[in-house]
Amino acid sequence: MSVQPGWYVDPADPETRRYWDGEGWIGAPIPVDATPPDGPPPVEPPPVETPPAAPQPVAPGAGPVPAPSSAPPAAGHAPGPVPPGAAGPPPGWPPPPPGYGHPGAPPPPGYGHPGAPPPPGWAPPGWAARMPEPRPHGLPLANFGTRLVARLIDLVVLLALNVVVNGWFVWRFIQEYAPYSREVLRRVEAGNTSREGLPPIGEQAGGLQLAILLITIGLWLAYEVPAVASTGQTFGKRVMRIKVVALSADQPLGFGRSFRRWNTYGGLPTLLWCCFGIGLLFQLLDALSPLFDHPLRQALHDKRAQTVVVQLPHAAPAPNDRSNPPGDTP
Repeated sequence: MSVQPGWYVDPADPETRRYWDGEGWIGAPIPVDATPPDGPPPVEPPPVETPPAAPQPVAPGAGPVPAPSSAPPAAGHAPGPVPPGAAGPPPGWPPPPPGYGHPGAPPPPGYGHPGAPPPPGWAPPGWAARMPEPRPHGLPLANFGTRLVARLIDLVVLLALNVVVNGWFVWRFIQEYAPYSREVLRRVEAGNTSREGLPPIGEQAGGLQLAILLITIGLWLAYEVPAVASTGQTFGKRVMRIKVVALSADQPLGFGRSFRRWNTYGGLPTLLWCCFGIGLLFQLLDALSPLFDHPLRQALHDKRAQTVVVQLPHAAPAPNDRSNPPGDTP
């Protein structure tokens, strides 16, 4: 005896109902607690297949025919691979959606999973979406190591200038401080921690310390600010072939912009050395800030003056002016 057509609980899945037409199950299942419709389920239309894209005609002499993978991807199909090192989508690819490649932009659901095709408008994983490095005024940015070596060279030059100009003041400061420091050192070696009876520090020690600090700042200002204002280079920057340039235009910085740049990391922080080392700490943070600034690698003093440091190209060799080429003379 055959079973009459109708909606019955599916033996393979008791949570659903399916329609039995007398010979077999047809149509999609429905939840077991849902009210079934009258009669059999509607017939589902067959899937429509998308025809493959027609190849583009190639003019004579235009080169080999491009691979089919470079054609626009059809809807619902995974696109072909992107050539290695490509800086953008191949010809015919749809443009990426807004926010693609930006930090914090979330990818679509399933993007990057094995076997999952990218959504329409998204390139396959691995597409090089990184922006090229900026080149202010056509010159590459100087790297951190080159800037650090140039700064160390400048510090050596400044130290030599201070030995010449500030030497007498430093010697006098040592003489004023020497009795106190010798007695403290003697007590430390003897294990005596008492501070009673220590010889007083000389009355001129405070004034000498301030004079040494002001002379150091003045020498630094005279060494760096005029040179950067006119040429964008100190001695250390010339040796390392780097230059300070303005972001707005390729022209001399001028004294005002050069002074603002120097005062941010040299003038005012140096005055704060005596305030529990606050100035020295700020100078250290300023010196390391290009490591964390992208894409222009600006230090804090560069941001204040709206400048960047660029790497200059190497000078071309001088042309050979001799009439005869090198070799044996005929």
